Amino acid sequence: MTTPAKTKISTVLFDLDGTLIDTAPDMAAALEILCDEEQHPRLPYDEVRPEVSNGSLALVTLAFGNRLETQTLQRLKTRYLEIYQNHLAVHSQLFDEMDPLLQQLEKNNIQWGVVTNKPGWLTEPLMAALKLDQRAACIVSSDSTKNRKPHPEPMFYACRLTGAQPEQCVYVGDARRDIEAGQNAGMKTVVAEYGYISEQENTADWQADYSIQRPLQLLNYL
Repeated sequence: MTTPAKTKISTVLFDLDGTLIDTAPDMAAALEILCDEEQHPRLPYDEVRPEVSNGSLALVTLAFGNRLETQTLQRLKTRYLEIYQNHLAVHSQLFDEMDPLLQQLEKNNIQWGVVTNKPGWLTEPLMAALKLDQRAACIVSSDSTKNRKPHPEPMFYACRLTGAQPEQCVYVGDARRDIEAGQNAGMKTVVAEYGYISEQENTADWQADYSIQRPLQLLNYL
C-alpha cells in the first residue's frame, strides 16, 4: 500500500463528503431537524457521521429504521433533502490540511476535481459557497452521467473534462465504492482514512494503492 505512483500524475480527483469537505455537521443537523419535526428521537452524532457518505436514504433509514413503507421513506427523504438544501454550508468546511494540499497541487500544476454521488443541485451550491467551484478542474455529480460510482462512467467523464488519461489520475475517497470506481476506471486509488468510515470496515480489504490519515500525506504518494 506504500508504492509511489510511477506514472506522472496530472490530476487528483476527490470524493466530496468525507474526503474533500467535512459535510457531516450539516447533514447530521438536518437529520436532527427532521427527527424533531417527526417527534422522533435524535441519534448521537457519532452514529450519524459514519453513514454520511452513504447519502440521504441511508441517513433517513438509520434514524427511522428499515421497515418503513416505501411512501413514508420517500416522504422523509424528500423532506430531509429540503432541510439540508436550506442548511447546506452552515458548518461544512474543507477538512484540516485540505486547503494547503489544494494549494500545493495548484502550485505544482496538478489539477484537481470532484467526483461525487451527491446530486448536482446540492454539490454545485456547496462548492460555490466554499469558493471551490472556480478552483476545481471538474465537478462531476451523481446526475452528471447515467451511472454512479462504483461504475467507472463518472471517472471517465472527469477525465474528459480535465483532458487527463485515467492512468494519470489519482482518486481519493472514504468509501469502498470510491476505491472500486477508481480501480474500475484504471486510476490510482487512495483511501481517506480520516473520512466517514465505519469501525466495522477494514479498509485494507479495499486494496487501494495508498492510504492517508490526513490530507497532506497525499503529497508523499504523489
